[in-house]
Amino acid sequence: MLEYNLEPEIYSFRVLDLFTKAAKNARVKSYPVHIEFDSGMKRLGFVANEIESLVQQLKNNRYIHIKSIFSHLVASEDSNFDTFTYSQINEFEKISEIFNNNFNYPVLRHILNSAGVERFSEAQFEMVRIGIGLYGISSKQNNFLLNISTLKTTLVQIKKGKSGESVGYNGKERLSGDSIIGIIPVGYADGLNRHLGNRAGKVMVNGHLAPIVGNICMDMTMIDLTGISAKEGDEVIIFADNYPVTNIASQMGTIPYEVLSGISRRVNRIYYHE
Repeated sequence: MLEYNLEPEIYSFRVLDLFTKAAKNARVKSYPVHIEFDSGMKRLGFVANEIESLVQQLKNNRYIHIKSIFSHLVASEDSNFDTFTYSQINEFEKISEIFNNNFNYPVLRHILNSAGVERFSEAQFEMVRIGIGLYGISSKQNNFLLNISTLKTTLVQIKKGKSGESVGYNGKERLSGDSIIGIIPVGYADGLNRHLGNRAGKVMVNGHLAPIVGNICMDMTMIDLTGISAKEGDEVIIFADNYPVTNIASQMGTIPYEVLSGISRRVNRIYYHE
C-alpha cells in the first residue's frame, strides 16, 4: 500500500493497528485511509458499538488521515428490502454526523452502489461507487445504461449426430433426433459455467439461439445447430448487445456479476476506445 501510494480501507481495530505500525515504520504521517462501517451486511466493517472508541483512536493517530467513510447496502436493488435499506442509510447518516463533529477537516462519504444510485439518489453524499453499472447492467432494466462487453468465439467444427447418440462427457445427453452439432473452443476453464450444459444454456449463431448440448468441457462446448444455417468459422455470441449477459445469468440461476467475474484470464481481451 505504502510503496505504491494506495489508499487502504480500514475495517477493524486490528487492521487499524497494523497499518498504523506500518506507516510509523515508514515514517509516513497523515496517510489517506477509508473507514468502512457495517450497517447491516455483516461483512467487513466497524459496528455501532465500536464507533466511540474508533473516533478516539483516530483523533489520536497522527499517522493516518481519514479520506472517506463508507458502508455497503445489502439489497438496494430489491424493493422488498427498501425499509431495511433506508435504515442502513439513516444509520450511516448518524455515523457521518459523529465524524463531522469530531474532525475539523472534510471527510467524504459514500454508501451507494450501482442499484443504489438508480433507486436512492437522495443518498449520494459526496461519492458513489459504480460497479456493475459500468458494464451496462441496470437493476431497473431501463434503457439508460448501455452494454459495454461482448464474449464471442467461432465454430471450429460441424458434424452430424444421429438420434439416440450421446454428446459429451459421461453421456449425460442423448440426441432426441438426427442433429447438426457445432463445436466451439470455449469451456468451463474460460468461464462458461457447467450449469449451462445439457440445454440449460444457449448461445447465438447468425441471429439464432443454439442450445448447449451435453456436458461443457474444459476447453470445448458442443451446441445444437439443427435448423440453423451456419458454417465452420462463423461467429458465436455468448453474450453481447443483442443477447445480454443477463440472459446467461438467468439460465445459470445466478446474477450477471458471477458471469462477468467468472470469465478467466486466459480469455483474450480486446479493448475499443471511441
